[in-house]
Amino acid sequence: MEQVEFDKMKSFDREAEILKVLGHPIRLKIVAGLMSETCNVKKIWECLELPQATVSQHLALLKNKRIIAGRREGVEVFYHVVCEEARRIVGALFEPSPFQ
Repeated sequence: MEQVEFDKMKSFDREAEILKVLGHPIRLKIVAGLMSETCNVKKIWECLELPQATVSQHLALLKNKRIIAGRREGVEVFYHVVCEEARRIVGALFEPSPFQ
């Protein structure tokens, strides 16, 4: 495991903001899914079995916090994870434990 040194000058504001955004189960599922595959809104809400409006609200927050970004292809927008910190956090959550 990587050693993190205490830095009294670092604010950790961005890291705390990312953790707050990822703290909702739906947003965590969206980011985890987008780490392995770029998807459009329809595929995301079908996979999550949630209303499109609900998914769109969560996608908007993730976009506003610069965790994901969209790429337009015709009339569709395909989303992907752009925040490396979020990618590392979610990856760490799902990596196998050495104690299992």
